[in-house]
Amino acid sequence: MPHPMPQTVAELTDAVLSGAHGPDPRNLAVTSAFWLYHTTRLAGGEVTYHNHYLVLRVGHTFGACSFEAGELAPDFCENASGHTLDTLLRNESAPVRVAALDAYLSHVRPHRDAADAEPVTLPAGTPEIRARARDASIAGLLDIEPGAKVALIGVVNPLVAAIRDRGGVCLPCDLNLRTTQWGDRVGDDMTEVLGEADAVVATGMTLSNGTFDLILEHCREQRVPLVVYAQTGSAVARAFLSGGVTALNAEPFPFSQFSADPTPMYRYRADKPVLTGGDGS
Repeated sequence: MPHPMPQTVAELTDAVLSGAHGPDPRNLAVTSAFWLYHTTRLAGGEVTYHNHYLVLRVGHTFGACSFEAGELAPDFCENASGHTLDTLLRNESAPVRVAALDAYLSHVRPHRDAADAEPVTLPAGTPEIRARARDASIAGLLDIEPGAKVALIGVVNPLVAAIRDRGGVCLPCDLNLRTTQWGDRVGDDMTEVLGEADAVVATGMTLSNGTFDLILEHCREQRVPLVVYAQTGSAVARAFLSGGVTALNAEPFPFSQFSADPTPMYRYRADKPVLTGGDGS
């Protein structure tokens, strides 16, 4: 029997705690916990990306959540291994709750076993080669006509380029970056870019900073396609396919930046919208 479509991340969490999505989370324990701080500066770029991750292993899968600096201390992991997921799903920290939810949903249905997932292999190579391949895959989930305005919430420069290569007008928004590598202004007011957008592309980071529910509600109400590109929280975002999320590019742990070898991603589609721009938008 299909699960009722959740309207928010909190609703999804409550459903998991009630056992609606599979085994009781009281019977699933974390076997490994990682706190990761990672920086990247792509060749030729002037921006250093600062990324913080919490990763929780449950059995044969991992759940993860990215977060802002200072939101979660490294010593959280000191005692996290051995905790059952029901405890972590009720934790006061949003990154912990999202990582636990991602771990649960990944354990119940790993991306590698999902019949509706399209596997995509990132090529071996430098970070620049792999980032361009990843972001072309994400942009490929949008069918856009020239001039379509695409809100990009969570800015990665190769993804800005990939949207433009497909004829889109990128509306970048990020809490940490002020300009793209080409000098374009990056806004910090999500409502501003959402109001203009014919489509939205958002990162899994929105799950931990509380904006995912707002984006989801806007896209549902305005019937605007929403593509999520998620390293962290990818199984959480998957739960909203056809419930506001149009498509998902899921990249489970270990993420592409931690390897130079071929690694898998998984693309999901609820449908394939065709977007117009200008007077036809």
